[in-house]
Amino acid sequence: MIGQDIIARFQDLLGPKGVITDPDDIAPWLTDWRGRFHGAAVAMLAPADTTQVSAVVALAAQLGVPLVPQGGNTSMVGGATPPPDGSALILSLRRLNRIRAISADDNLALCEAGVILSTLHDAAATVGRRFPLSLGAKGSATIGGLVSTNAGGTQVLRHGTMRTLVEGIEAVLPDGSIFDGLDALKKDNRGYDIKQLLIGAEGTLGVITAAALRLVPAIAMRAVGWAGVPSPAAALDLLRLAQSRIGVGVEGFEIIANDGLAHVLSHIPGTRRPIDTPAPWHVLIEVDQAGADEQGPVLLLEDVLAQALDSGLALDATFAANEVQAEAFWRIRESLSEAERAQGPALQFDVSVPVARMPCFMVETADAAERTFAGTSASSFGHLGDGNVHFHVRAPKGTPDGPAWVAAQGGTISAFVHDAVVAAGGSISAEHGIGQMKRAELGRLASPARLSALRAIKAAFDPQGIMNPDKLIPRADEG
Repeated sequence: MIGQDIIARFQDLLGPKGVITDPDDIAPWLTDWRGRFHGAAVAMLAPADTTQVSAVVALAAQLGVPLVPQGGNTSMVGGATPPPDGSALILSLRRLNRIRAISADDNLALCEAGVILSTLHDAAATVGRRFPLSLGAKGSATIGGLVSTNAGGTQVLRHGTMRTLVEGIEAVLPDGSIFDGLDALKKDNRGYDIKQLLIGAEGTLGVITAAALRLVPAIAMRAVGWAGVPSPAAALDLLRLAQSRIGVGVEGFEIIANDGLAHVLSHIPGTRRPIDTPAPWHVLIEVDQAGADEQGPVLLLEDVLAQALDSGLALDATFAANEVQAEAFWRIRESLSEAERAQGPALQFDVSVPVARMPCFMVETADAAERTFAGTSASSFGHLGDGNVHFHVRAPKGTPDGPAWVAAQGGTISAFVHDAVVAAGGSISAEHGIGQMKRAELGRLASPARLSALRAIKAAFDPQGIMNPDKLIPRADEG
């Protein structure tokens, strides 16, 4: 346990606003978003700028005190939850919330780690630009966390993950030194790419304090459509048709099982079924254009969906008649995780497989899971264009004790699903990271070469092991 003498040292550094010790104020930050991981911490450190972060990390290194960096606490894998034994302090980056600069000429935004994603969206719009990454937690997820987990979201098909959107990084390394890599250089061959090592490292190699992010032109016009399709295979054919006819203008292509849609309609007030025709699967498509001289996206998407209806790839389809309706369609997609969580105890998996194998994986793995684990139901949704599947296995109806079911069945079901992912040539983590939840599975399934490299990099950057302990890197007994 960390004593009051240590807390006093940090209070001397940060002042009264920089160290939070009231248990009631700390409590909301001790549990992960899904409520599966619970930690303990006697204090939460809240530095106001990069200099203070550097001083905090340097002191922590001197004292041997582990730190758990935290932004919006929206991790899906327990990646920002402190250990349950109270051996670490939470390092909150939420006070680092300035957008230091934003430039339409350079197509760059320089954001501190605590900037909320939706705040960046609004700021970019004021200069006629946009930051092309969005997700359901955009109102609470922070830039530092998104970079640290290499977040994806619904626009990866066109714009890529955070790795492709980050042009520069500022970070505090485990000894307290500041890595200043914010210059957005197109060519830089000074050895290992420290920026890319920090992106996706989940705070295990250092604390990201700011990032230079790539902006793109604002959307001049967009078309948002919804189609009911007979199968994921038909959905993939529809995607290929759209890409062949429209090209890079296809910005979003999401596939949703009908039961997932039903869960949203029953749980999220104000949502409506986009089409009347029953369909086992649904597709949400967005086509964007930035220039007024291009063919209108509505005409492009209308032509594609007409062909899909004629050929049987779609059972029914509709367009958003205005922006309100377009946002209503996207609200369905962005509410899926919340609606699924409300259905009762379940195991949720964020995995990826090669795009060509995604339709078979979605259908065959769900069928196999339901056959193998009596009484369960399984379904999925995801980003079809990049192979990202959000796969859920729900407890049998009437299960009285959800946590007990997860504790009893979680390991076996997780191994079953992850083995299917590996057999399909995929990854057990697509966009949420490893955190605590998948650490042992990474140790079980990763190659010896990958595990050796991960551990060597961690040891080189953080020899004391103080940065976000027990996250990402499997222990020696886990692989």
